[in-house]
Amino acid sequence: MQSYTVRFHVDAPARKVWRVLHPPAPPDAPRPRVLEWPTGRMEILNEGDEAGAGLVRTCVFPVPRYLLSGGKGRSWETVTEAKINKLSRYVAIGKPLWSRAEGYYELEEQPDGTTVLTFHETYHAYNPVLRFLLERRVHAKISRDNLATYQHVLSYAGRVRRLT
Repeated sequence: MQSYTVRFHVDAPARKVWRVLHPPAPPDAPRPRVLEWPTGRMEILNEGDEAGAGLVRTCVFPVPRYLLSGGKGRSWETVTEAKINKLSRYVAIGKPLWSRAEGYYELEEQPDGTTVLTFHETYHAYNPVLRFLLERRVHAKISRDNLATYQHVLSYAGRVRRLT
């Protein structure tokens, strides 16, 4: 099993950070709602409650080409717990390296009105041979992409610094 944790300091209050991570669906949004970015795509099948708990989505994202999937991975995800301006926890099943991922991000508003976001994910490939041969490298690629995506999205809320 692989594990990855990263923290960001964002020059914005938690409510603003939450809003960029949870953009509200426009009233006339098609169902399912689709969000696209240069390297991936998310299709929201169920919006969940007002905090996002119960949200169901599918995602398409880049994976190493040696997995013979055309460089595209897919996941089916659900948000299992969410607290507005505080926490979002999810579980995902992914392929082509059949795997289970669990993760969360947590927002901690600081006394100066800025926010520290902690993102944590665990990743486990089901097949023991593929786990031994590929799990670490595949998760490292996904984690690098997650890091870049979070830095980009969080920049819409304010200046972002990665914390060590």
